[in-house]
Amino acid sequence: MGSGTQNNYGSQEKQTLAEAAEEIQKLLKQLESNNPDATDAEKQAFVTASIAPSNRQRFVGALQAGGKEALKKLLDNPYVNVGVAIVEGWQNPQ
Repeated sequence: MGSGTQNNYGSQEKQTLAEAAEEIQKLLKQLESNNPDATDAEKQAFVTASIAPSNRQRFVGALQAGGKEALKKLLDNPYVNVGVAIVEGWQNPQ
């Protein structure tokens, strides 16, 4: 059919994105209850420190396969921007 680099993603990537969204939201809600005034940078640092590097790699791979819009659909509204920023930050660590 083509070059094989189509943007098709299967149930594994969907499952991994769902795991990422669930884990990130859970951590953000936990931080929110302990520190309601946390900045986006503090939220990113907290979530990054709480998720194992191997899981971060899986989540980045799923984001690359499934796309940002797929992750946005899985996150509750108040967590969309920071959640996507967190996973994108893992793609390009400084």
